[in-house]
Amino acid sequence: MKDIDKTAIFQAQRRRLLGIGYRMLGSRGEAEDLVQEAWLRWDRTQAAEIASPEAWLVTCATRLAIDRLRELQRERERYIGPWLPEPIVESLAPPADHLSEMASELSVALLALLERLAPEERAAFLLVEAFDTDYAELAQILGKSEAACRQIVSRARRRVQEEKPRVIVSESERRRLLERYVTALLARDAGAIAAMLAEEATLTSDGGGRAKAALKIVEGAAHVARFVVGVLDPWRDRDLEIRVVRVNGELGLAVSAAGRLGVITSFETDGERILGIYSVLNPEKLARISLDGVSTTGWPTDFRV
Repeated sequence: MKDIDKTAIFQAQRRRLLGIGYRMLGSRGEAEDLVQEAWLRWDRTQAAEIASPEAWLVTCATRLAIDRLRELQRERERYIGPWLPEPIVESLAPPADHLSEMASELSVALLALLERLAPEERAAFLLVEAFDTDYAELAQILGKSEAACRQIVSRARRRVQEEKPRVIVSESERRRLLERYVTALLARDAGAIAAMLAEEATLTSDGGGRAKAALKIVEGAAHVARFVVGVLDPWRDRDLEIRVVRVNGELGLAVSAAGRLGVITSFETDGERILGIYSVLNPEKLARISLDGVSTTGWPTDFRV
């Protein structure tokens, strides 16, 4: 098989490999590194002897992701405050790249929940739920029996459904809710925000020790409302801008101040109430986000800790 054929085969699978990497690792950079390593391994193979290049590449990427996730889980135990995945942020226009399309089916809330699964559980769940992998193929990828794979996926699916029941919310419902939220936020009206929140609502904010953020998950409508208003208080006299963007395919918010992107926020909602708020403030996770006229270097230094 000619090298050009190997390259073409790999490029045909690159989108899927990126999707596996991002969904498993929660980082665009980690996903790209994984794909690069898969390419290096693929390039060293005798491709003519491989019956199914697609299956080989998916297996390679999945096993790389499982190994890397085990390493990352140990690193994230030392992470300062809650850890959230790097968001894939787009304007309201159609997705600009393949990774955006792959991420669009997986909210930040669900990705954060998947962090609680063991690496093999996460891989099995994602391959079946997101990529329609059949159990015969999954068994080959994980090196387990089909029966064992079915048990793994069933267990993972049950945990996900118990903790985060999936509620389908239309874009128009989500937009109306966000508009009300932004109006209350700009008015610093904690009471109005609390009224929009479920009583058991939570706020998860990821500053990574590099931006001002809650070190624990904030729980309860009143506490969450006071916290989000308090975060903006230092910016009362600054040029604050809040815009609606797509965060992993769902409508969310990008907040900038003094021309600097400081927060990307996504929401979990049932269409009537906000159930969870997920805010990424860590400048390392904002660095790849490009919004017209807004720097992605994080909050100004007098706001960071």
